Amino acid sequence: MPRRMIVYSKKSEPLKRVFLKLGDEPYHIINIVFAGVIVMILAYSGIFSPEKNNYPVVCIHERLTGQPCFSCGLSHSFSLIVRGRIQEAYKWNQYGMRVFLFFVSQLLFRIDFLRLSIKHPDNRRQLIIYDSIGSGLIFLISFWPFIAGIIKGFLQVL
Repeated sequence: MPRRMIVYSKKSEPLKRVFLKLGDEPYHIINIVFAGVIVMILAYSGIFSPEKNNYPVVCIHERLTGQPCFSCGLSHSFSLIVRGRIQEAYKWNQYGMRVFLFFVSQLLFRIDFLRLSIKHPDNRRQLIIYDSIGSGLIFLISFWPFIAGIIKGFLQVL
């Protein structure tokens, strides 16, 4: 009897299993999408230059009201942080570093929790809880000035 011919290499089998594991779980997909968005934000900060002021995204609030908002200057601040010019970054937005660190920490979280979720699928539910609580706390700490500013603005309108 003739042997059946194998049409795939055995080396690609572990890679196939990894991709199947990644695509199986919504949590994995969410982590990959969030990590991709964060990488794009960091790339945006590296591509667009504070010297050229060529940022394609402008502040709608400032454009409509003529007044800067809490997030004005974040693009400049991020670009300067990526270039290692920290003191200048604080001049553009005093909260830029804490928001930048939020995104960097979230990128590390996405990578680590994805790795842990694949390695320990039986603990996935617990990992998701830790991820949600940790990310929520880091979000509140990082964005508290923005949240407080929005609340203060609403209270002034009332």
